[in-house]
Amino acid sequence: MIRIALDAMGGDHAPGEIVKGAILASLEYPVSISLVGDQLRLEKELSRYKKKGNIAIVHAAEVIGNDEPPVQAVKQKKDSSLNVAVSLVKNKAADAIVSAGNTGALMTAGLFGLGRVAGVERPAIATIFPTPTGPVLLLDMGANVDCKPRHLQQFGEMGAQYAEHVMHIKNPRVGLLNIGEEKEKGNQLVVESWPLLKETRTNFIGNVESKEILSGKVDVVVTDGFIGNLVLKFGESLSAYTINLLKKELAKNLITKFAAILLMPALGSIKKSVDYDEAGGAPMLGINGIVYKAHGRAKAKAIKNAIRVAIEAVKEDLVGCISKMEVR
Repeated sequence: MIRIALDAMGGDHAPGEIVKGAILASLEYPVSISLVGDQLRLEKELSRYKKKGNIAIVHAAEVIGNDEPPVQAVKQKKDSSLNVAVSLVKNKAADAIVSAGNTGALMTAGLFGLGRVAGVERPAIATIFPTPTGPVLLLDMGANVDCKPRHLQQFGEMGAQYAEHVMHIKNPRVGLLNIGEEKEKGNQLVVESWPLLKETRTNFIGNVESKEILSGKVDVVVTDGFIGNLVLKFGESLSAYTINLLKKELAKNLITKFAAILLMPALGSIKKSVDYDEAGGAPMLGINGIVYKAHGRAKAKAIKNAIRVAIEAVKEDLVGCISKMEVR
């Protein structure tokens, strides 16, 4: 049985929604979950549920907040829920860690506790964009704001490994995010990255523009963390804005309200196809262990799905796949 260490104190809705998500996952998947955090609070949350699945509590006395400096917090708060969860993976008491807490602290704790996969220079955060045509993986999404061409080359190969083995996309198409399709376009970073990505064993299709991310043309989009984070935050805000605007328009009068009733099945299907919560967490690729970051606002559904993709990554030996990359 796959074992997941879940940082139960990380995120805006901890520990209540984190515990609920763990229970949903434990009742649906063959998994053992260690809830890491304040034992008394976690016992109180668990007592609300009759069916709990295979869940245990591992006590941790401290919590790293979202506003704390990552390196300093990880070094000073040795008994934080995040550090203790990472130590479970390090000591082979768990196969993967999931956290909705401080992103920088999770990356730092993962690097300090687990190290990098041999040959990987910069671990990257990858995020799945759900689209009606299928999922698209983007990386890096903020771990590395200043990159070199070699880093983007490694991001492309790590992303391809993830897309193939965890997302189950055959021969995933890898594209380099740019302002135009011609390989001569863009800043120095992307111009120099293009031939390096072309040299890899990946199915590199060249440059893709931002308008093509959701087009179904590409499966893995490579960029530096500065641009990637901007794309991610804009995508999240646009999705929320569109849904809220649609709700407002459909509630204007009796005719639109009646239309909304008729459209409900289709709207539900569309919402599910572009729902970030369905995608689960964001893997931190290049760390020598399975590490997933759930959104800071993640509720039970998102936590359950983050656990689901973590299970899949363990089953497919994602770390082993990345360690065999051609780019060393």
